[in-house]
Amino acid sequence: ADSLDKASEEQEDVDSLRIDTEGDNSVATTDKDAFRMNQRETEAHQVKLQHLCRICGGSFKADPYKRSHPVHGPVDNVMQAVLRKKEKRATSWPELLAKVFKIDVRGDIDTIHPTNFCHNCWHFIQKKFSNVPCKVYFPRKGPVEWHPHSSNCEVCGTLSRGVKRKLQALNPQVNKKLRIMARRARQIRPVRTPKQVNSKSLMKKIVNCNKIHLSTKNFAVDYPADFVKAVSCQICEHILADPVETTCKHLFCRVCILKCLKVMGSYCPACLYPCFPTDLVSPVKSFLSILNNLPLRCPVKECDEEISLEKYCHHLSSHKDVKDKEGYVHINKGGRPRQHLLSLTRRAQKHRLRELKLQVK
Repeated sequence: ADSLDKASEEQEDVDSLRIDTEGDNSVATTDKDAFRMNQRETEAHQVKLQHLCRICGGSFKADPYKRSHPVHGPVDNVMQAVLRKKEKRATSWPELLAKVFKIDVRGDIDTIHPTNFCHNCWHFIQKKFSNVPCKVYFPRKGPVEWHPHSSNCEVCGTLSRGVKRKLQALNPQVNKKLRIMARRARQIRPVRTPKQVNSKSLMKKIVNCNKIHLSTKNFAVDYPADFVKAVSCQICEHILADPVETTCKHLFCRVCILKCLKVMGSYCPACLYPCFPTDLVSPVKSFLSILNNLPLRCPVKECDEEISLEKYCHHLSSHKDVKDKEGYVHINKGGRPRQHLLSLTRRAQKHRLRELKLQVK
């Protein structure tokens, strides 16, 4: 009986050990299966990323020609020609993407970020640097933010249409306020008359730069009207001072365009194309050199000298210095040398101060 009991106990121990080993093996196999599944999902996610644009998140399937450009590749010949016209240089796409979209793609990871961008974004970059106004839509909120693969991954669910940008939910109070403002604006909006449409005189009154900017009548040469228009501000119609260029390729004085944008709204005064202060850039260097070398005639009667626009202010300041010296000599001509103001009597000090005030005026 004892031997039978011992045999049964040994058999139970063997069975329990077998069950434990089978359980361990089943856990290991489930872990391996889960790892394989995750690896397959990440690989599938990476494959799907290759069909999406790095910048806007759009799908390449939307383009009938399925055109795409490598994010880390060299700049193509068409873009090089456009940049050459604008006197700019770029050898790789990361430099241009950083300038246009303000994103750094040098630290991208292949499992998180797509490696190509669509032809629509390429077209947007080309129009940004070319002489044609950009009509390609691209939201001002910026490029898509990419995240690693997860259970609720947007990339795996929305491949056919691309990744959708998240819209920020408006505060109910703010939303209500905007609706009220829009309704009131519709009620109060006046009927546009021809006087309001022609806002050239209004813009001239806003900038009020007659005393600080030079008139085109100061040119020493009688240039053609089209050339004069090209080197003059389209708001004040004076010679360009610190010129800036908009995205629609119109030229303005920096002071004039900033004042107009602040008062009239964020659009170009020449063509009503959307324009913001951050979009203003200086023109190409060759144009600036032509502008600075234009000959102007000195407005002083005794001096009919021709000076370049670059040296005009310095020339006028030399005239002013001479005039000030002459004026001072004229006031203090002849007689005994002037005494110090504090060494005079009160009555003499009073007369002297009156003379000094007139001189300052």
